[in-house]
Amino acid sequence: MTGTGRTDRRGGGLASLARRLPLDLGPLFDTLAEQRPSVDVRLGRPLDLAPEGGAAWDTAGLAELVRETAAWLAAAGARPGSSVAIMKRNHWDYVLLACAAARLGAVPALLSDRVAPDGLVALLHRLRPDVLVTQRDVLAGARAAGHDLCGHATRTVCLDWPEEGALTPDELRGGAVPPVHSRGDDEPLAIIHTSGTTGVPKLVVHSTRTLIRRLSAFEARPWPVLSVRGDDTVASAISFAHGRALTWTVSALWRAPRTLALLPDSDPSTAAALLRSHPPTVLEAMPSTYVRWQHLADGGAEDADGSGSSASSGAPGNPFRDVRLFISTFDAMHPPTMRAFLNASQRRRTLWMQGWGQSETGPLSFRFLTRKTLSAPAGRHPTTRDLGRPVPGWVRVKVADPEQPGRAVRRGETGLLYARTGALCLGYLGEPERWAQKVDGRWFNTGDLGVHTRDGRVLVLDREVDMVPGLSCVEIEDVLHDRLPDVEEAVLLSVADGRPQPVLVTADGELDPQRWQEAVSDLPPLAEPLLVAWDAVPRTATGKVRRHELREQVLAGSSPIGTGRWT
Repeated sequence: MTGTGRTDRRGGGLASLARRLPLDLGPLFDTLAEQRPSVDVRLGRPLDLAPEGGAAWDTAGLAELVRETAAWLAAAGARPGSSVAIMKRNHWDYVLLACAAARLGAVPALLSDRVAPDGLVALLHRLRPDVLVTQRDVLAGARAAGHDLCGHATRTVCLDWPEEGALTPDELRGGAVPPVHSRGDDEPLAIIHTSGTTGVPKLVVHSTRTLIRRLSAFEARPWPVLSVRGDDTVASAISFAHGRALTWTVSALWRAPRTLALLPDSDPSTAAALLRSHPPTVLEAMPSTYVRWQHLADGGAEDADGSGSSASSGAPGNPFRDVRLFISTFDAMHPPTMRAFLNASQRRRTLWMQGWGQSETGPLSFRFLTRKTLSAPAGRHPTTRDLGRPVPGWVRVKVADPEQPGRAVRRGETGLLYARTGALCLGYLGEPERWAQKVDGRWFNTGDLGVHTRDGRVLVLDREVDMVPGLSCVEIEDVLHDRLPDVEEAVLLSVADGRPQPVLVTADGELDPQRWQEAVSDLPPLAEPLLVAWDAVPRTATGKVRRHELREQVLAGSSPIGTGRWT
């Protein structure tokens, strides 16, 4: 996949692409403004960093905002080698704040406000930031839980309101814009955290080489189908506190699409308004967000604004009518949701790219699916557990015995999935012992159970901590979604001393017992389902279900089967 004979649509060989990309987050927007066509950036709501700037920006305006932000961060005490913790409600300004910190030579740490207050305190204790950038609601939520977040940083800056113990950006403005501070390729560039589905997240340290030279440069190449084009409208609705937001911003803006449409949350009404005004041709969202938007794609149901527009038609009310490429990462996608969106596109050829990867590694494999691939339920083995092949020339995968991790198993047998990639992070901040448990030479233990088939495909079955011997919880969840379309979320919890426990979310909180019995008649024995509301399911910043917390809510005192040793 080196493709050395091919060129970018604006000229230049692929071999020089990584050298031409900005090799630090600090000068990113300056470089984009100077070297690339301007991009029309549209937001679901104004940035928390600059609410007065409105919901429309261009590249030059964003470059100026990053420079101004770097100036007040320097006034707050950010310096080369210092750490800047960013902890706020979800929006793309996580990336802009990270760029401003990196411009100073500081290391930005992106911490989601979706982490519980106890977890945030633990992360700040590991990080010991020189500057904490946050918001009033985050500080108030922690205070209600008995924590003063301001006490865990040398200086705290509250973006939206004066708070005791915190400065505001207005109090710090007026200083000169500091020059860009360069750093080595293998020095820490940014810190992100893992999802934290099983407890306090891990702090993952990435470098310029792993994030920019490896991940962003790979995606910025002019790959067929996958690459952003100059006439694209690219929409993203992800956790912008995730490392994906950093690498995606670099590569997407380097490709210079016509428009970026950025959604800070999964609210269907916000999504419908922005995406109808700027219909995307490429859409990336978290799996849980796709689920929340599915009624917009299904058609026939009233939208949040009461218009009742049919998404399945070619009418302007269908926000997904022009999508040529849907992208999902972060978690498993269920077939009915993917079908709904593929069918909502009016393009004759529409693809879904499902990826598998982790915060520590970046993408490891991906697979393209079509309407035909997903045209009908596939019995006990829906096709979405097949996550394609490891990226050729980029990633290697092996499978090991969970009881003896040093012993590889044969192709086609289930075991722990290990990956080898040049994009592997530098380690876990403050937890070297935990990192040592996850690495074996150049191999990284993903903590996922799966199969590497004889023809090279990767089938991901479950996280090891969530395992049930003899079945895949994720596969059973897929089957339940296929057979019970009114189930918005199906979660199967392993139970060490009993049958696996299904936890289901339905719109009205009800499920016909007869339909349930028909749906599970050929499945392994399951406990009777528990019905809960959507908001009762605890989730990470990336929309993953926090299964350990859900277990405590509905099965207090029960234990999982997996060890959780490699989570």
